[in-house]
Amino acid sequence: MVKDMTYGNSAKQILFFALPLMAGNLFQQFYNMADSMIVGRTLGTDALGAVCSTGSLNFLVIGFVTGLASGFCIPVAQFFGAKDYRNLRRSVTNMIYLAVGITALLTLLTALFTDDILRLLGTPEDIFEDAYNYIIVIFLGMAATMFYNILAGLLRALGDSRSPLIFLIIASVINIGLDFFFILVCGMGVMGAGIATVVAQAVSGLLCLIYIVKKSAVLRLQKEDWRPSLSMMKKLLYLGLPMALQFSITAVGSLILQQSVNSLGTAAVSAVGAGNKTSMMLTQPMEAMGIALATFCGQNLGAGKIDRARRGVHQGLLMIMVYVAVATIASLCFGQYLALLFVTADELAVIGDIHKLLSIVGTFYWSLGVLFVYRNAVQGLGYGVPAMAAGLFELVARAVIGIFAVPVLGFEAACYAGPLAWIAADLLLIPVFYTVIHKLKKRYPTPIKSDEKAVTSKV
Repeated sequence: MVKDMTYGNSAKQILFFALPLMAGNLFQQFYNMADSMIVGRTLGTDALGAVCSTGSLNFLVIGFVTGLASGFCIPVAQFFGAKDYRNLRRSVTNMIYLAVGITALLTLLTALFTDDILRLLGTPEDIFEDAYNYIIVIFLGMAATMFYNILAGLLRALGDSRSPLIFLIIASVINIGLDFFFILVCGMGVMGAGIATVVAQAVSGLLCLIYIVKKSAVLRLQKEDWRPSLSMMKKLLYLGLPMALQFSITAVGSLILQQSVNSLGTAAVSAVGAGNKTSMMLTQPMEAMGIALATFCGQNLGAGKIDRARRGVHQGLLMIMVYVAVATIASLCFGQYLALLFVTADELAVIGDIHKLLSIVGTFYWSLGVLFVYRNAVQGLGYGVPAMAAGLFELVARAVIGIFAVPVLGFEAACYAGPLAWIAADLLLIPVFYTVIHKLKKRYPTPIKSDEKAVTSKV
Protein backbone atom coordinates (compact mmCIF):
# COMPACT_ATOMS: atom_id res chain seq x y z
CA MET A 1 0.00 0.00 0.00
CA VAL A 2 1.17 3.53 -0.77
CA LYS A 3 -0.13 6.26 1.48
CA ASP A 4 -0.48 9.96 0.78
CA MET A 5 0.35 11.74 4.05
CA THR A 6 -0.55 15.22 2.83
CA TYR A 7 -4.18 14.78 4.04
CA GLY A 8 -5.99 13.65 7.16
CA ASN A 9 -5.00 13.25 10.82
CA SER A 10 -1.25 13.87 10.81
CA ALA A 11 -0.47 12.39 14.25
CA LYS A 12 -2.32 9.18 13.42
CA GLN A 13 -0.65 8.91 10.01
CA ILE A 14 2.83 9.46 11.45
CA LEU A 15 2.29 6.92 14.22
CA PHE A 16 0.83 4.22 11.99
CA PHE A 17 3.57 4.78 9.42
CA ALA A 18 6.23 4.64 12.16
CA LEU A 19 4.99 1.46 13.87
CA PRO A 20 6.06 -0.93 11.07
CA LEU A 21 9.31 1.06 10.81
CA MET A 22 9.91 0.55 14.52
CA ALA A 23 9.37 -3.17 14.20
CA GLY A 24 11.50 -3.27 11.06
CA ASN A 25 14.35 -1.34 12.65
CA LEU A 26 14.22 -3.61 15.69
CA PHE A 27 14.45 -6.68 13.50
CA GLN A 28 17.28 -5.16 11.46
CA GLN A 29 19.14 -4.19 14.61
CA PHE A 30 18.42 -7.59 16.09
CA TYR A 31 19.97 -9.48 13.24
CA ASN A 32 22.94 -7.10 13.35
CA MET A 33 23.17 -7.81 17.08
CA ALA A 34 22.76 -11.52 16.44
CA ASP A 35 26.33 -11.66 15.13
CA SER A 36 27.67 -10.26 18.41
CA MET A 37 25.30 -12.28 20.60
CA ILE A 38 26.01 -15.61 18.92
CA VAL A 39 29.75 -14.90 18.60
CA GLY A 40 30.02 -13.85 22.26
CA ARG A 41 28.04 -16.81 23.57
CA THR A 42 29.66 -19.47 21.35
CA LEU A 43 33.20 -18.23 20.62
CA GLY A 44 33.98 -16.19 23.75
CA THR A 45 34.86 -12.67 24.84
CA ASP A 46 37.88 -12.28 22.54
CA ALA A 47 35.79 -13.08 19.46
CA LEU A 48 33.09 -10.70 20.70
CA GLY A 49 35.76 -8.02 21.12
CA ALA A 50 36.87 -8.61 17.53
CA VAL A 51 33.36 -8.00 16.18
CA CYS A 52 32.76 -5.03 18.48
CA SER A 53 36.11 -3.43 17.65
CA THR A 54 34.94 -2.97 14.05
CA GLY A 55 31.72 -1.19 15.05
CA SER A 56 32.90 2.37 14.40
CA LEU A 57 34.61 1.45 11.12
CA ASN A 58 31.48 -0.43 10.08
CA PHE A 59 29.40 2.64 10.88
CA LEU A 60 31.78 4.86 8.90
CA VAL A 61 31.38 2.91 5.66
CA ILE A 62 28.00 1.17 5.94
CA GLY A 63 26.53 4.28 7.58
CA PHE A 64 27.64 6.26 4.52
CA VAL A 65 25.85 3.77 2.26
CA THR A 66 22.70 3.80 4.41
CA GLY A 67 22.65 7.60 4.61
CA LEU A 68 23.17 7.93 0.87
CA ALA A 69 20.27 5.59 0.13
CA SER A 70 18.01 7.45 2.58
CA GLY A 71 18.91 10.83 1.11
CA PHE A 72 18.34 9.60 -2.44
CA CYS A 73 14.78 8.62 -1.50
CA ILE A 74 13.78 12.05 -0.15
CA PRO A 75 13.10 13.50 -3.65
CA VAL A 76 10.91 10.46 -4.32
CA ALA A 77 8.72 11.42 -1.34
CA GLN A 78 8.64 15.04 -2.53
CA PHE A 79 7.65 14.11 -6.10
CA PHE A 80 5.03 11.71 -4.74
CA GLY A 81 3.55 14.46 -2.58
CA ALA A 82 3.44 16.75 -5.62
CA LYS A 83 1.91 13.94 -7.77
CA ASP A 84 4.80 14.38 -10.24
CA TYR A 85 5.14 10.72 -11.20
CA ARG A 86 7.31 11.30 -14.27
CA ASN A 87 10.07 12.94 -12.25
CA LEU A 88 9.56 10.37 -9.53
CA ARG A 89 10.47 7.58 -11.97
CA ARG A 90 13.37 9.59 -13.42
CA SER A 91 14.76 10.08 -9.94
CA VAL A 92 14.66 6.31 -9.38
CA THR A 93 16.64 5.46 -12.52
CA ASN A 94 19.27 8.13 -11.90
CA MET A 95 19.47 6.94 -8.31
CA ILE A 96 20.34 3.47 -9.61
CA TYR A 97 23.18 4.83 -11.78
CA LEU A 98 24.66 6.74 -8.85
CA ALA A 99 24.26 3.85 -6.41
CA VAL A 100 26.04 1.36 -8.68
CA GLY A 101 29.00 3.65 -9.28
CA ILE A 102 29.44 4.74 -5.66
CA THR A 103 29.06 1.21 -4.30
CA ALA A 104 31.70 -0.13 -6.69
CA LEU A 105 34.15 2.61 -5.67
CA LEU A 106 33.58 2.11 -1.94
CA THR A 107 33.96 -1.67 -2.23
CA LEU A 108 37.30 -1.26 -4.00
CA LEU A 109 38.62 1.26 -1.47
CA THR A 110 37.66 -0.78 1.57
CA ALA A 111 39.14 -3.94 0.07
CA LEU A 112 42.46 -2.11 -0.33
CA PHE A 113 42.68 -0.21 2.95
CA THR A 114 40.75 -2.07 5.69
CA ASP A 115 43.89 -3.75 7.06
CA ASP A 116 45.71 -0.40 7.32
CA ILE A 117 42.76 1.31 9.00
CA LEU A 118 42.39 -1.40 11.64
CA ARG A 119 46.09 -1.07 12.47
CA LEU A 120 45.81 2.71 12.60
CA LEU A 121 42.98 2.33 15.09
CA GLY A 122 45.21 0.25 17.34
CA THR A 123 43.05 -2.87 17.20
CA PRO A 124 44.47 -5.24 19.86
CA GLU A 125 46.75 -7.84 18.28
CA ASP A 126 45.01 -10.78 19.93
CA ILE A 127 41.76 -9.98 18.10
CA PHE A 128 43.13 -8.35 14.94
CA GLU A 129 42.76 -11.34 12.59
CA ASP A 130 39.18 -12.02 13.62
CA ALA A 131 38.29 -8.32 13.39
CA TYR A 132 39.66 -8.16 9.82
CA ASN A 133 37.94 -11.39 8.74
CA TYR A 134 34.60 -10.12 9.98
CA ILE A 135 34.61 -6.57 8.64
CA ILE A 136 36.11 -7.36 5.23
CA VAL A 137 33.19 -9.70 4.53
CA ILE A 138 30.73 -6.94 5.48
CA PHE A 139 32.51 -4.49 3.17
CA LEU A 140 32.72 -6.90 0.24
CA GLY A 141 28.97 -7.42 0.61
CA MET A 142 28.27 -3.68 0.57
CA ALA A 143 26.25 -3.98 -2.63
CA ALA A 144 23.65 -6.04 -0.74
CA THR A 145 23.34 -3.28 1.86
CA MET A 146 22.86 -0.59 -0.78
CA PHE A 147 20.48 -2.85 -2.71
CA TYR A 148 18.18 -3.32 0.29
CA ASN A 149 18.30 0.26 1.59
CA ILE A 150 17.50 1.81 -1.80
CA LEU A 151 14.52 -0.47 -2.43
CA ALA A 152 13.14 -0.30 1.11
CA GLY A 153 13.61 3.48 1.04
CA LEU A 154 11.57 3.75 -2.17
CA LEU A 155 8.68 1.85 -0.61
CA ARG A 156 8.80 4.04 2.50
CA ALA A 157 8.93 7.22 0.43
CA LEU A 158 5.57 6.17 -1.00
CA GLY A 159 4.16 5.65 2.48
CA ASP A 160 4.56 1.85 2.57
CA SER A 161 6.40 0.91 5.75
CA ARG A 162 4.69 -2.47 6.15
CA SER A 163 6.23 -4.39 3.25
CA PRO A 164 9.89 -3.71 4.21
CA LEU A 165 9.01 -4.93 7.72
CA ILE A 166 7.80 -8.29 6.41
CA PHE A 167 10.96 -8.73 4.36
CA LEU A 168 13.17 -7.80 7.32
CA ILE A 169 11.48 -10.37 9.54
CA ILE A 170 12.23 -13.04 6.95
CA ALA A 171 15.84 -11.81 6.66
CA SER A 172 16.27 -11.78 10.46
CA VAL A 173 15.26 -15.43 10.72
CA ILE A 174 17.62 -16.34 7.87
CA ASN A 175 20.50 -14.40 9.45
CA ILE A 176 20.18 -16.09 12.84
CA GLY A 177 19.91 -19.53 11.26
CA LEU A 178 22.95 -18.92 9.06
CA ASP A 179 24.94 -17.56 12.04
CA PHE A 180 24.57 -20.87 13.85
CA PHE A 181 25.19 -22.85 10.65
CA PHE A 182 28.36 -21.04 9.58
CA ILE A 183 29.81 -20.72 13.11
CA LEU A 184 28.88 -24.03 14.75
CA VAL A 185 28.42 -26.42 11.82
CA CYS A 186 30.96 -25.05 9.32
CA GLY A 187 33.42 -23.79 11.95
CA MET A 188 33.97 -20.50 10.08
CA GLY A 189 34.26 -18.36 13.22
CA VAL A 190 33.51 -14.65 13.03
CA MET A 191 33.80 -14.68 9.22
CA GLY A 192 30.70 -16.88 9.17
CA ALA A 193 28.79 -14.25 11.12
CA GLY A 194 29.72 -11.64 8.51
CA ILE A 195 28.62 -13.88 5.64
CA ALA A 196 25.29 -14.52 7.37
CA THR A 197 24.63 -10.78 7.64
CA VAL A 198 25.42 -10.13 3.98
CA VAL A 199 23.24 -13.01 2.76
CA ALA A 200 20.33 -11.81 4.91
CA GLN A 201 20.64 -8.27 3.51
CA ALA A 202 20.68 -9.63 -0.04
CA VAL A 203 17.57 -11.73 0.57
CA SER A 204 15.61 -8.79 2.02
CA GLY A 205 16.65 -6.62 -0.94
CA LEU A 206 15.59 -9.31 -3.43
CA LEU A 207 12.19 -9.59 -1.76
CA CYS A 208 11.74 -5.81 -1.99
CA LEU A 209 12.60 -5.92 -5.70
CA ILE A 210 10.15 -8.73 -6.44
CA TYR A 211 7.41 -6.87 -4.58
CA ILE A 212 8.08 -3.60 -6.43
CA VAL A 213 8.15 -5.29 -9.84
CA LYS A 214 4.91 -7.17 -9.23
CA LYS A 215 2.91 -4.67 -7.19
CA SER A 216 4.10 -1.09 -7.64
CA ALA A 217 2.46 0.75 -10.50
CA VAL A 218 3.99 4.06 -9.39
CA LEU A 219 7.52 2.63 -9.66
CA ARG A 220 6.92 0.83 -12.97
CA LEU A 221 9.74 2.29 -15.05
CA GLN A 222 9.40 3.15 -18.74
CA LYS A 223 12.12 3.08 -21.38
CA GLU A 224 12.39 6.87 -21.48
CA ASP A 225 12.88 6.99 -17.71
CA TRP A 226 16.32 5.37 -18.09
CA ARG A 227 17.81 8.39 -19.82
CA PRO A 228 20.61 9.78 -17.58
CA SER A 229 19.95 13.30 -16.29
CA LEU A 230 22.75 15.40 -14.82
CA SER A 231 20.27 17.79 -13.23
CA MET A 232 18.43 14.92 -11.52
CA MET A 233 21.71 13.38 -10.36
CA LYS A 234 22.71 16.75 -8.95
CA LYS A 235 19.43 16.95 -7.00
CA LEU A 236 19.90 13.42 -5.68
CA LEU A 237 23.49 14.09 -4.64
CA TYR A 238 22.50 17.39 -3.01
CA LEU A 239 20.27 15.45 -0.61
CA GLY A 240 22.09 12.11 -0.55
CA LEU A 241 25.68 13.16 0.03
CA PRO A 242 25.07 15.40 3.06
CA MET A 243 23.00 12.64 4.66
CA ALA A 244 25.73 10.09 3.91
CA LEU A 245 28.49 12.40 5.12
CA GLN A 246 26.49 13.13 8.25
CA PHE A 247 26.72 9.42 9.16
CA SER A 248 30.38 9.22 8.21
CA ILE A 249 31.37 12.42 9.99
CA THR A 250 29.68 11.12 13.12
CA ALA A 251 31.53 7.84 12.62
CA VAL A 252 34.91 9.60 12.42
CA GLY A 253 34.29 10.87 15.94
CA SER A 254 33.39 7.31 16.95
CA LEU A 255 36.62 6.04 15.36
CA ILE A 256 38.67 8.51 17.39
CA LEU A 257 36.82 7.37 20.49
CA GLN A 258 37.27 3.72 19.47
CA GLN A 259 41.04 4.21 19.24
CA SER A 260 41.08 5.43 22.85
CA VAL A 261 38.83 2.58 24.00
CA ASN A 262 41.10 0.06 22.24
CA SER A 263 43.95 1.23 24.47
CA LEU A 264 41.93 0.14 27.53
CA GLY A 265 42.06 -3.52 26.47
CA THR A 266 39.84 -6.21 24.99
CA ALA A 267 37.42 -6.32 27.95
CA ALA A 268 36.66 -2.59 27.62
CA VAL A 269 36.25 -2.95 23.85
CA SER A 270 33.73 -5.76 24.41
CA ALA A 271 31.82 -3.79 27.04
CA VAL A 272 31.57 -0.60 24.96
CA GLY A 273 30.62 -2.53 21.84
CA ALA A 274 27.99 -4.70 23.51
CA GLY A 275 26.60 -1.76 25.51
CA ASN A 276 26.28 0.41 22.41
CA LYS A 277 24.56 -2.38 20.48
CA THR A 278 22.06 -2.83 23.31
CA SER A 279 21.48 0.92 23.45
CA MET A 280 20.89 0.98 19.71
CA MET A 281 18.24 -1.70 20.14
CA LEU A 282 16.47 0.38 22.78
CA THR A 283 16.58 3.53 20.65
CA GLN A 284 15.37 2.03 17.36
CA PRO A 285 11.76 3.22 17.90
CA MET A 286 13.08 6.80 18.15
CA GLU A 287 15.00 6.41 14.91
CA ALA A 288 11.90 4.94 13.24
CA MET A 289 9.83 7.95 14.28
CA GLY A 290 12.52 10.18 12.79
CA ILE A 291 12.39 8.31 9.47
CA ALA A 292 8.60 8.59 9.48
CA LEU A 293 8.88 12.35 9.98
CA ALA A 294 11.35 12.64 7.09
CA THR A 295 8.82 10.99 4.75
CA PHE A 296 5.95 13.02 6.22
CA CYS A 297 7.85 16.30 5.79
CA GLY A 298 9.00 15.35 2.29
CA GLN A 299 5.50 14.59 1.05
CA ASN A 300 4.05 17.73 2.62
CA LEU A 301 6.85 19.87 1.19
CA GLY A 302 5.91 18.51 -2.24
CA ALA A 303 2.30 19.53 -1.53
CA GLY A 304 3.37 22.94 -0.22
CA LYS A 305 1.84 22.22 3.22
CA ILE A 306 4.51 23.67 5.49
CA ASP A 307 2.31 24.30 8.51
CA ARG A 308 1.14 20.70 8.37
CA ALA A 309 4.78 19.55 8.31
CA ARG A 310 5.59 21.70 11.35
CA ARG A 311 2.62 20.37 13.32
CA GLY A 312 3.57 16.82 12.45
CA VAL A 313 7.10 17.37 13.76
CA HIS A 314 5.76 18.66 17.09
CA GLN A 315 3.43 15.68 17.36
CA GLY A 316 6.28 13.31 16.54
CA LEU A 317 8.45 14.89 19.23
CA LEU A 318 5.74 14.37 21.83
CA MET A 319 5.36 10.70 20.85
CA ILE A 320 9.11 10.16 21.04
CA MET A 321 9.31 11.65 24.52
CA VAL A 322 6.67 9.21 25.74
CA TYR A 323 8.80 6.35 24.47
CA VAL A 324 11.98 7.91 25.91
CA ALA A 325 10.56 7.46 29.41
CA VAL A 326 10.11 3.73 28.77
CA ALA A 327 13.58 3.28 27.21
CA THR A 328 15.27 5.16 30.04
CA ILE A 329 13.67 2.96 32.69
CA ALA A 330 14.65 -0.18 30.77
CA SER A 331 18.24 1.01 30.41
CA LEU A 332 18.61 1.95 34.07
CA CYS A 333 16.86 -1.04 35.60
CA PHE A 334 17.69 -3.95 33.31
CA GLY A 335 21.18 -3.17 31.98
CA GLN A 336 22.86 -6.05 33.81
CA TYR A 337 20.34 -8.52 32.41
CA LEU A 338 20.64 -7.17 28.88
CA ALA A 339 24.41 -7.67 29.14
CA LEU A 340 23.80 -11.43 29.37
CA LEU A 341 22.70 -11.36 25.73
CA PHE A 342 26.36 -10.98 24.81
CA VAL A 343 28.46 -12.63 27.51
CA THR A 344 28.19 -15.52 29.92
CA ALA A 345 27.29 -14.93 33.56
CA ASP A 346 30.89 -15.46 34.77
CA GLU A 347 32.14 -12.35 32.91
CA LEU A 348 31.33 -10.15 35.89
CA ALA A 349 33.63 -7.24 35.04
CA VAL A 350 32.31 -6.93 31.48
CA ILE A 351 28.69 -7.19 32.70
CA GLY A 352 29.33 -4.42 35.23
CA ASP A 353 30.81 -2.13 32.59
CA ILE A 354 27.93 -2.75 30.17
CA HIS A 355 25.46 -1.90 32.95
CA LYS A 356 27.37 1.29 33.76
CA LEU A 357 27.35 2.41 30.13
CA LEU A 358 23.63 1.73 29.72
CA SER A 359 22.82 3.58 32.95
CA ILE A 360 24.69 6.68 31.75
CA VAL A 361 23.45 6.84 28.15
CA GLY A 362 19.91 5.94 29.18
CA THR A 363 19.70 9.10 31.27
CA PHE A 364 20.30 11.15 28.12
CA TYR A 365 17.94 9.39 25.69
CA TRP A 366 15.79 12.53 25.65
CA SER A 367 18.57 14.36 23.77
CA LEU A 368 18.83 11.55 21.21
CA GLY A 369 15.05 11.69 20.68
CA VAL A 370 15.29 15.43 19.97
CA LEU A 371 18.14 14.76 17.53
CA PHE A 372 16.18 12.14 15.56
CA VAL A 373 13.13 14.39 15.26
CA TYR A 374 14.79 17.60 14.08
CA ARG A 375 17.54 16.03 11.96
CA ASN A 376 15.10 13.92 9.94
CA ALA A 377 12.61 16.78 9.66
CA VAL A 378 15.27 19.11 8.26
CA GLN A 379 16.38 16.44 5.79
CA GLY A 380 12.80 15.70 4.71
CA LEU A 381 12.29 19.40 4.04
CA GLY A 382 15.20 19.32 1.60
CA TYR A 383 18.00 20.82 3.73
CA GLY A 384 20.67 18.14 3.95
CA VAL A 385 23.68 20.38 4.61
CA PRO A 386 22.59 21.58 8.09
CA ALA A 387 22.03 17.95 9.09
CA MET A 388 25.57 17.19 7.95
CA ALA A 389 26.84 20.12 10.02
CA ALA A 390 25.15 18.56 13.06
CA GLY A 391 27.31 15.51 12.39
CA LEU A 392 30.36 17.76 12.69
CA PHE A 393 29.16 18.85 16.13
CA GLU A 394 28.90 15.18 17.11
CA LEU A 395 32.36 14.48 15.74
CA VAL A 396 33.95 17.24 17.81
CA ALA A 397 32.22 16.09 20.99
CA ARG A 398 33.31 12.45 20.59
CA ALA A 399 36.82 13.43 19.54
CA VAL A 400 37.31 15.66 22.57
CA ILE A 401 36.19 12.88 24.90
CA GLY A 402 38.33 10.29 23.10
CA ILE A 403 41.51 12.36 22.94
CA PHE A 404 41.43 14.14 26.28
CA ALA A 405 39.04 12.40 28.69
CA VAL A 406 39.35 8.64 28.09
CA PRO A 407 43.16 8.48 28.60
CA VAL A 408 42.73 10.22 31.97
CA LEU A 409 39.36 9.02 33.28
CA GLY A 410 39.14 5.65 31.51
CA PHE A 411 36.01 3.67 30.70
CA GLU A 412 33.50 5.97 32.39
CA ALA A 413 34.54 8.90 30.19
CA ALA A 414 33.79 6.82 27.09
CA CYS A 415 30.25 6.30 28.42
CA TYR A 416 29.57 10.06 28.25
CA ALA A 417 30.80 10.52 24.67
CA GLY A 418 27.46 9.66 23.03
CA PRO A 419 25.26 11.86 25.23
CA LEU A 420 27.53 14.87 24.83
CA ALA A 421 27.56 14.36 21.05
CA TRP A 422 23.73 14.24 20.97
CA ILE A 423 23.39 17.44 22.95
CA ALA A 424 25.95 19.21 20.74
CA ALA A 425 23.95 18.28 17.62
CA ASP A 426 20.68 19.40 19.23
CA LEU A 427 22.10 22.87 19.84
CA LEU A 428 22.41 23.30 16.07
CA LEU A 429 19.38 21.38 14.77
CA ILE A 430 16.62 23.01 16.84
CA PRO A 431 17.21 26.59 15.61
CA VAL A 432 17.93 25.31 12.08
CA PHE A 433 14.53 23.59 11.88
CA TYR A 434 12.57 26.72 12.78
CA THR A 435 14.67 28.83 10.41
CA VAL A 436 13.90 26.36 7.59
CA ILE A 437 10.17 26.43 8.41
CA HIS A 438 10.20 30.23 8.29
CA LYS A 439 11.90 30.23 4.87
CA LEU A 440 9.57 27.62 3.41
CA LYS A 441 6.43 29.40 4.63
CA LYS A 442 7.53 32.41 2.58
CA ARG A 443 8.09 30.18 -0.45
CA TYR A 444 4.76 28.35 -0.06
CA PRO A 445 2.32 30.88 1.44
CA THR A 446 -0.65 28.64 0.56
CA PRO A 447 -0.80 24.86 0.10
CA ILE A 448 -0.72 23.46 -3.42
CA LYS A 449 -3.69 21.21 -2.54
CA SER A 450 -6.63 22.05 -0.28
CA ASP A 451 -8.61 18.81 -0.19
CA GLU A 452 -8.52 17.35 3.33
CA LYS A 453 -9.66 13.84 2.50
CA ALA A 454 -7.13 11.14 3.35
CA VAL A 455 -5.99 9.18 0.34
CA THR A 456 -4.76 5.60 0.49
CA SER A 457 -4.22 3.48 -2.60
CA LYS A 458 -2.72 0.16 -3.55
CA VAL A 459 0.81 0.20 -4.89
